[in-house]
Amino acid sequence: MTRAYIVGTLDTKGAELLYIRDLLAADGVQACVVDVGTGSADRPAGVDVSAAEVAAHHPDGADAVLGLEDRGQAVAAMGEALARFLPTRDDIGGVIGAGGSGNTALVSIGMQALPIGVPRVLVSTVASGNVAPYVGPNDITMMYSVVDIAGLNRISRVVLANAAHALAGMMRGEAPAAEDKPAIGLTMFGVTTPCVDQVRAALEARYDCLVFHATGTGGRSMEKLVDSGLVLGCIDSTTTEVCDHLMGGVFSAGGDRLGAFARTGLPYVGSCGALDMVNFGARETVPAQYEGRTFHIHNPNVTLMRTTADENRAMGEWIGARLNACQGPVRFLVPEQGVSLIDAPGMPFHDPDADAALFEALERTVEQTPARRLIRLPLHINDADFARALVESWNEISS
Repeated sequence: MTRAYIVGTLDTKGAELLYIRDLLAADGVQACVVDVGTGSADRPAGVDVSAAEVAAHHPDGADAVLGLEDRGQAVAAMGEALARFLPTRDDIGGVIGAGGSGNTALVSIGMQALPIGVPRVLVSTVASGNVAPYVGPNDITMMYSVVDIAGLNRISRVVLANAAHALAGMMRGEAPAAEDKPAIGLTMFGVTTPCVDQVRAALEARYDCLVFHATGTGGRSMEKLVDSGLVLGCIDSTTTEVCDHLMGGVFSAGGDRLGAFARTGLPYVGSCGALDMVNFGARETVPAQYEGRTFHIHNPNVTLMRTTADENRAMGEWIGARLNACQGPVRFLVPEQGVSLIDAPGMPFHDPDADAALFEALERTVEQTPARRLIRLPLHINDADFARALVESWNEISS
C-alpha cells in the first residue's frame, strides 16, 4: 500500500495541509503528513512524521537543523535532511507540498531526490516565475497558488483541491503498457536533428530511445537517468551545453556535465554537436563583452553566438578532461566537416579554423586507451555516414 506524502511547515500551513489530507482521503488515497517546520521539535496535531524525525536525517543530526536563528540556513538544512529522508520510505506513492518561497525551496529539494516517475505536485506562490531551481531535471508539477498560502478561502480551497485531486489521479492511474525494451539516452538540438533522427531510426527497433533537448535541463535530466541506472548508456552527439557553461550562455547544464558517466562507467558515445554556438535570449540580452561577434538570430527569443578558436580550444580541453575521468567504454566521434546545420559551407557559422582548434584540443587532451577512443571522421555531423558511425560505435561498446 502506497501513501501520499504531504510535506510542509505545519506550524504555519497546518490548516491548508490537513485540508489536502482530507481531500485525498475522500479520493481514497491514504496520506502521511510530514512536518518540516524548523522552529521547534514539537509535533503539531495531525502530523505523522515530526520535524525532529526528518531533521535527524541530516548528516550532522537534528541540532544542525532545528532552532537555528538564521531562517535561510535552517531551510537549507531541513531541505538536505528531507532529501535524505524521503528516499528511505518504501511506501511513497506521491508527494505534495504547498507554501511560499521558503517552503517551495525546502520541499523541492526533497522532491528532486526521488526517482523520475514518482508523482510530485508543488503548489507555490512563486510558480508563475522562474521555476528552474525548483523543478531542475525532474518531472515535478508546479501549480501557481494565485493567493498566498495563508488560510483557506474561496480561491485557496479550489487551487489546493485541484492539486490534491491531481495527485490522487496520478497515483491511481498507470501509464499504458508498452514494449519493454532497454533504454538509451540521446541528445539533440535543432541543428543536429538530422543526425539524431537517423540514429534513432537505426536503434528504435531494439531500444527505447529517450531523446533529450540539450537546453541545459535536458542534459541534466539525461545524466540523472544515468545516475539512477534507468538507461544502459547514451549517444551524446550534442554536447552544446558545454559552450553555455564555459561562455555564460543560457543553456548550461552546469559543471557536472559528463560526470554521471565518470561515476557509473556506463557506455558513452559522444560527439561535438552544436559546439559552434553559445545561446542567449533576445539580441538585446547578449552581454556587452560579446559585441562585435558573429550572431545568428534563431528566433526572437534565442540568439546564437559563434564560438571562436580560443573558446573551442578551451571546450576541447574541458571535454577531454571529463572523458579522461570515465572508466567505462568511451567513443568520441569528431565530424571534421562541421558540427551543426549552420556550420557548413555557405552557412553563417562555417569556420573551419575554429573547428580545427576544437578538434586538435580534443585529440591533444583525450588520453586514449583500448576502452577510450577519439575517432576523427571526414564527415559533417548530419551526414548519414556519421550517424551510421555513431550507431556502430554504440554497438561495439554496448554488446
